[in-house]
Amino acid sequence: MKIAIHKSGGFSERWINYCQKNSIDYKIVNAYDSDIIKQMADCDAFMWHHHQANYKDCLFAKQLLFSLQQSGKKVFPNYNSGWHFDDKVGQKYLLESINAPLVPSYVFYTSEEARKWIDKTTFPKVFKLRGGAGAANVMLVHTRREAKKLVCKAFRGGFPQYSGWRNLKERIRKYRLGKTDIKDVLKGVVRLLVKPEFAKMHAPEKGYVYFQDFIPNNTCDLRIVVVGNHAFGIKRLCRENDFRASGGGSLIYEKSQIDERCVKIAFDVSDTLHSQSMGYDFVFDHNGNPLIVEMSYGYAVEAYDKCEGYWDRELNWYSGENFDFCGWMVEDMLLNN
Repeated sequence: MKIAIHKSGGFSERWINYCQKNSIDYKIVNAYDSDIIKQMADCDAFMWHHHQANYKDCLFAKQLLFSLQQSGKKVFPNYNSGWHFDDKVGQKYLLESINAPLVPSYVFYTSEEARKWIDKTTFPKVFKLRGGAGAANVMLVHTRREAKKLVCKAFRGGFPQYSGWRNLKERIRKYRLGKTDIKDVLKGVVRLLVKPEFAKMHAPEKGYVYFQDFIPNNTCDLRIVVVGNHAFGIKRLCRENDFRASGGGSLIYEKSQIDERCVKIAFDVSDTLHSQSMGYDFVFDHNGNPLIVEMSYGYAVEAYDKCEGYWDRELNWYSGENFDFCGWMVEDMLLNN
């Protein structure tokens, strides 16, 4: 079996290293080339860690991957793992359809329907755009008035995917915590004047509104990742004076901090969806029951290197840091050939 890998950072560097260490036949291809299908002629599989903040990836990554899958080649991520990537609205429908324990979520496609719901529901609620990672494009809405302002914007000019001010504030927050340097803050200042390529190319989000119930009294969330027959997880602490944990950078790795009910749910959902790799974000309701907030096939690889170990499907625990979960992705491609 020969694997084609698009070199894009993230998972891809570790895929390449794993192939080299284990004498697995592979070659580097460029997914952006017009003749990518021709480049794939002598390969049996294609692996691409595409990213939501790369406008080119957003244009065609899912379409290319599914086209190759339809041709009979194995791909990562496959359709079941990737079609709902960076699409919280799509995830809502999917998780509801399989009766997964999702935080109650609501989407509206007209201003009138959204306003009717706002007049009847309770607050606070969490407003989100369908795309964005690291808690970008997420805000707590305290009142009906705030919600109706968001609805008005959603059905008029819309929301930009990128905010230079939010980006700068986050860099300053991390600088004060000692998690970045002054150069990173200065880059944020520059971004106020020079938008990243993604922000220039991405159209405003509009024509819908998406809310989730606010689940109070959560000072953290749990991220559980399932790759094939393995699962591992981290606890992510919320930012100071903020309800958001994703992207905050305050991580706890101890196994004792992970509720194994979340691991069981993550395995069950992955099995139902036939996904190759999936990270699930969990919070807990007032009765202590785990609820899924959202999910993603992709995640920052370095964030999991300090995990104390991993679980198998029977929830047996295997101790040891620096296990090669990206290598598991390659192994699964080979085993399922």
